[in-house]
Amino acid sequence: MRTCVGCRERDQRSVLARVVVDRTTSHEEPRLVVDTTSSSPGRGAWVHHDPRCVDLALRRRAFQRALRAPGAAGSEAVEEILAGTDRHARHVEKEAGQKPMGTR
Repeated sequence: MRTCVGCRERDQRSVLARVVVDRTTSHEEPRLVVDTTSSSPGRGAWVHHDPRCVDLALRRRAFQRALRAPGAAGSEAVEEILAGTDRHARHVEKEAGQKPMGTR
């Protein structure tokens, strides 16, 4: 169980996206990215794939507070999370129309 930094509701890890600080470029300001493997080192903040949760987290500066990274900007992570929401919705719609496989 993890807590969404946007709506502050607890949910399963598989329903939330993990956001981490990307420090691979030392000359640029650190930025937020979505950790697709959920196993990157360092602190992570969890958020629902819902634009409302992401918006709440950005307005309250919850990502920066949870990750202890005051200079990190969140626009890249927001775009990636919202893009992932569209892919997730299409995947669910596709699964809903499938018939179960036979056992023979």
